[in-house]
Amino acid sequence: MKSLWQEETRRELLARAHRLTPTSSARWGRFTVDRMLAHVVDGFLMAMGDVATSPRRVPIPIDRWPLNVLFIHLVGMPKHAPTAPELLSRAPGTIDAELRELETQLARFASMHGRTDWPAHPFFGRLSRRSWGVLGYKHVDHHLRQFGV
Repeated sequence: MKSLWQEETRRELLARAHRLTPTSSARWGRFTVDRMLAHVVDGFLMAMGDVATSPRRVPIPIDRWPLNVLFIHLVGMPKHAPTAPELLSRAPGTIDAELRELETQLARFASMHGRTDWPAHPFFGRLSRRSWGVLGYKHVDHHLRQFGV
């Protein structure tokens, strides 16, 4: 299973992200390229504890084991999935600036491989390092596919 803990996977995601252009359009949803990149960067900031989020209620209690692990590792990320409002609040920079920030935050995330005190996810609750790596990959992959790259 692909994970952000794999260097080759991180390189692949960044290569795909760098294929985005200002004219890239979403296949679903309302994001623009710059807004999507800011959202993905803010997702990394949330995972590392730099952006605080509040727990969210969902119809199925996926915020505890084993449902959170099953959902992350076995279920794909659905189109139009809800997100934490805190990951939509920052005004995006330029596409180039957001790509640079994505590179920076992805490398910073990867440097935290040995971390044990991960913050709770707003939907999935407490996660292991392994689950954060898989979820991070699936989140970025989901949004790159949203824009056809």
